[in-house]
Amino acid sequence: MLFNSFIFFIFLGVVLPVFYMLPNKRSKNVFLLLSSYFFYGYWDWRFLFLIAISTGVDYIIGIQLEKTDNKSKRKWLVTVSLFSNLGILGFFKYFNFFAESFQNIGSAFNTNFDYVTLNIILPVGISFYTFQTLSYTIDIYRKKLEPTHNFIDFALFVAFFPQLVAGPIERAKSLIPQLSKKLNPSKEQIQAGIVLIVTGLFRKVIIGDTAGRYVDQIFGNIELYKSIELISALVLFSIQIYADFSGYSKIARGTAKLLGVELMVNFKQPYLSKSITEFWRRWHISLSSWLRDYLYISLGGNRRGNNKMYINLMLTMLLGGLWHGASWNFVVWGGLHGVYLAIDKIRLGNKKIKLVNNTKFKFSDIVNIFLTYILVVFSWLFFRSTTWEGTELFISKVIHWENSENTFFFIGVTISYLFVMTLMDVLEYKTNSQLFILNLKSKSISYGILASLFLFTLLYMFQTKASPFIYFAF
Repeated sequence: MLFNSFIFFIFLGVVLPVFYMLPNKRSKNVFLLLSSYFFYGYWDWRFLFLIAISTGVDYIIGIQLEKTDNKSKRKWLVTVSLFSNLGILGFFKYFNFFAESFQNIGSAFNTNFDYVTLNIILPVGISFYTFQTLSYTIDIYRKKLEPTHNFIDFALFVAFFPQLVAGPIERAKSLIPQLSKKLNPSKEQIQAGIVLIVTGLFRKVIIGDTAGRYVDQIFGNIELYKSIELISALVLFSIQIYADFSGYSKIARGTAKLLGVELMVNFKQPYLSKSITEFWRRWHISLSSWLRDYLYISLGGNRRGNNKMYINLMLTMLLGGLWHGASWNFVVWGGLHGVYLAIDKIRLGNKKIKLVNNTKFKFSDIVNIFLTYILVVFSWLFFRSTTWEGTELFISKVIHWENSENTFFFIGVTISYLFVMTLMDVLEYKTNSQLFILNLKSKSISYGILASLFLFTLLYMFQTKASPFIYFAF
């Protein structure tokens, strides 16, 4: 079920009134759990069994970890969790990728392995809920968290529908305590939730989807377009993926607030970052912090010297790239960011990056923001291109410059999208709030802006087919 679809509004129109009328914590959580399973099963009910397996396995393992201090038994238990969750994820997401790579190696030696591949459908959101439930057992293993003995609360933690299919990847220590109490949203939460849903929909539908129409057309026919048109498509993709995913995250947070649940902020104006290190503190924060806490630190982090630190950074980002999709393009994308981060470590030394939103940008800040954005945009090429051949063709056509009669049109379109996206981000950046519309002196103006954004978005949705969120593919 897509957030940017009318069926979702119908779904919310049924879920919210019933939820508000239910008398106690247990009935609310049972109803939300059933609603979450319906939400996911609306896409394909068969994959509900995968969520149920992950839920059951990690619930039992969490309780068993609490019962023993035996190191070998604890390691065995957490290994079972890792293998069961990553085994399911690996089979559905990576089996054909590695099988096809194996075939390519075989063909080099005149050996045919075509029979190895299977027709596997990737379950929506499997990467997100797998990482979420894994963090639960790992935290218990590290004795940073006590397991819950309430199966309904834990099952709802895994399947909570606002963030089930594309995050944020919530930690158990944050979400389960909220679910263990009676959910009773305040007036402020409902008000903030509506603002986040409206602005998130606007970002996704009006900015992300419309920019994506240019992107899809050009990337689908690279050979037909000139150099400036290809560069415009790449910049527009940087806007599309940001508007799409940050829009989704806003809607997820807004919907959760309507239910009395606070989810983490997943984006903090990443394209205003002054370094790649800062970019990863602001982009897809729930994933970058997960990779840091459960992969980079587990590998040793920066505790074993600089050379080992750079290797750990590269491994973390390569695996982070592979998490996004079963393609060597994603591995290259992750590797590029690993190189960027390693260079940042050398350049910045022990200087700590703090996410302080300065009210004024110095000239040096603007230069650093621009250079960081260029590096990020270049890496998006490997993320967006569906084949290595397409990536090579894109680079070749940009290097061997071809003039276009549509130069001013594409520059105008690109600048227009950049302006709108940057304006929204600067307002959030300077106010340090995604709810800055509510801070206007006149409430009538605030409500008028929200109503206008929502009406404009609805009118566009009536005229076009709903586009899936990009991160549904991951």
